[in-house]
Amino acid sequence: MTNTRKDSKVNDRTTRGSRGGRSGVTLTDVARLAGVSAMTASRALNQPDRVSDDTRRQVLEAVASSGYVPNLHAAGLRARRTRMIALMVPSIASGSAFLLAVHAMTEILVEAGYQVMLSERGYDRSRDDIVLESVIARRPDGIVLTGLMESPLARQRLAASGIPVVETWEMSDNPIDMLVGFSHYEVGQAIARYMHAQGKRRVASIAATEARTAARFHGFADEALKLGIAGRHLREGSSLVISPPSQLGHGRTGLARALEGDPGVDAIFSATDMVALGTLMEAQLRGIRVPDDLAVIGFGDFDFACNVSPTLTTVRVDHEDIGRRTAGMLIDRIEGIQPAHPIQDVGFKLIQRQSG
Repeated sequence: MTNTRKDSKVNDRTTRGSRGGRSGVTLTDVARLAGVSAMTASRALNQPDRVSDDTRRQVLEAVASSGYVPNLHAAGLRARRTRMIALMVPSIASGSAFLLAVHAMTEILVEAGYQVMLSERGYDRSRDDIVLESVIARRPDGIVLTGLMESPLARQRLAASGIPVVETWEMSDNPIDMLVGFSHYEVGQAIARYMHAQGKRRVASIAATEARTAARFHGFADEALKLGIAGRHLREGSSLVISPPSQLGHGRTGLARALEGDPGVDAIFSATDMVALGTLMEAQLRGIRVPDDLAVIGFGDFDFACNVSPTLTTVRVDHEDIGRRTAGMLIDRIEGIQPAHPIQDVGFKLIQRQSG
């Protein structure tokens, strides 16, 4: 009967808190319901090895019956931790190449007791200072950046904050803290060498202004010029440039422009698989045989790459490996463990299919 009255009082208080703006169920309420002190209730929830099994059971039953939810913000302030990870990506649009990495990373972080705050960094890096200032002000336990942080002011702020940082998806000898990525420049070089080996001699590229795509283009153009297979656009430095995010239509207009300036183009490296798909569509509408007359190569190995006709030759990066490595390194740094290899190169793989 006594427990029933206590339970009723706690439930009444919860209802008043949700409707009348008063405080909800507290740890003190849980302790009273369980018949223990507030200190014992706290230990049962946060240091279970310091209380008996019966006491912990009583407290957990009180938590369940009262609907109590621990105040993680207050606990974080006491422990000087927020249990929050800030994850900044250029885009969270459907089909984004970053989503698989985000999923793998989040699974590990959540299992380790962290919550992920996902925000769009955008492709315009001039916004980095503003966006990052807001993120640092929230004092997350760790920050993950998709891409390198180029702003000197932002780099200075990150270093001064003392917050563990992992930059991803690119490669650098001088990261702010830790780095998990690969060389986009080397991706471009590898594709040019592959086209040369396939007998292509007038190659072009549909590039983008976004830094990672631009790096792939420069690697591709430099290697194509070195091998003597650069088409007119590459020789004259008049690349076919699009603005991110990459879209299907960019591939169609890109191929049209390439053929207008150089009808002899026999291979195109597209900024992403989505752009490459548009290139394939435009080629088919024009009656251009792929890969006999025109080879088309993308980047990303999206789900549709192996299902379109012809299937798409592309470059695969292990997105999930990036996510897993990033989460592991970040958790270690938060726990005070210095990574043996703060810079990790996951590499890439060229997947040969029907389009080139």
